[in-house]
Amino acid sequence: MDEKLWYKLARNIIKAGGPPIPINETLIQLIKLLITEEQLLFLLIFNKPLNIEQIKDKTNLHDNILQGKLKELMHIGMITGIQSRSTGQMVYRLSAFLPGLLEYTLMRGESGPKQVKLAQLWDQLFKDSNEITKKNYEIVMEAFRNAPPIDKVVPIEQQLESYEELIFSESDVMKIINKFNIIAVSYCYCRHLKDLLNDPCKIDAPRQNCLTFGRSARFLIENGFAKEVTKTEAIEILKESEEYGLVHKAFHTKADPELEELGLCNCCQCCCGNFQAFYKGTSPTHTYTSHIARINEDLCIGCGTCIDKCPVEAPILVGSTTVINQDKCIGCGVCAIKCPEKAINLEITELRKVFIPALKIKD
Repeated sequence: MDEKLWYKLARNIIKAGGPPIPINETLIQLIKLLITEEQLLFLLIFNKPLNIEQIKDKTNLHDNILQGKLKELMHIGMITGIQSRSTGQMVYRLSAFLPGLLEYTLMRGESGPKQVKLAQLWDQLFKDSNEITKKNYEIVMEAFRNAPPIDKVVPIEQQLESYEELIFSESDVMKIINKFNIIAVSYCYCRHLKDLLNDPCKIDAPRQNCLTFGRSARFLIENGFAKEVTKTEAIEILKESEEYGLVHKAFHTKADPELEELGLCNCCQCCCGNFQAFYKGTSPTHTYTSHIARINEDLCIGCGTCIDKCPVEAPILVGSTTVINQDKCIGCGVCAIKCPEKAINLEITELRKVFIPALKIKD
């Protein structure tokens, strides 16, 4: 098999979306661990989303064989098959690497030798990306600054309860849950990655608490990536996540916060791929938010709890009082729910982007 074909598939996958990642031997090894040469040749037809008739035109395969190939590749997560809202047809497309294949390869919670190897390859790929950033820091940060955020932070729901006019905010997690009739839960791929690397979550946060909604949830359920849960069960998952001080991150169709939510992650600082990339100097924290934390100076005693709990180091101690760096606050509400003096509240803002350049790490 011509090695160039593996690199061609990798380029096609990157074109499918997500942040830039290096196309190198590590990435090719990862793809080779997932698919066969025969599957590679089939996947090369997906240079754009295709319906079943378009796939038939490109392959001339018998229906049973074609359906078998599609089923195998959806089970792996190399492609998705999701019904189009406008036409009702099933549309098949290559999965991106991030988000996409990273999640699909880890979200079942499997822990065999293959999954350990996959985790090691993902980890090496992140290290490779880190080296690229260190050598081209200013260029990489500017590229991310000019690209749209891929997620939106949703505040911890109970922190809005004291503001009656805010309870029905578009950012309210309860409102998100109530939009959907189909909800799925899967393993947190970030925590599972850490488990496979023998570096488990420092706060031992729950593993099964990544939520997916609507048509995307149906795809995950039908292909064994996740299990269906009721709205009540989803709310309990979110409440448990809040008790651990996890950050709610919503992912939207086409990364547009005005469009429908696809899923909701519950992120800890020690495992979340984005937070880890920020602290290791690989990529920035870049997110949408509609909230910001405010400190009541009369109640704050400068205990430092919010400083310990904030995932992006927005609070700082000035004298005996804590101050929030407004440019870094992602409005998650973790500081507010963990403050022992109840000295922090969330306020609604206009939809805004928060961009925090990755730490600049020197060798």
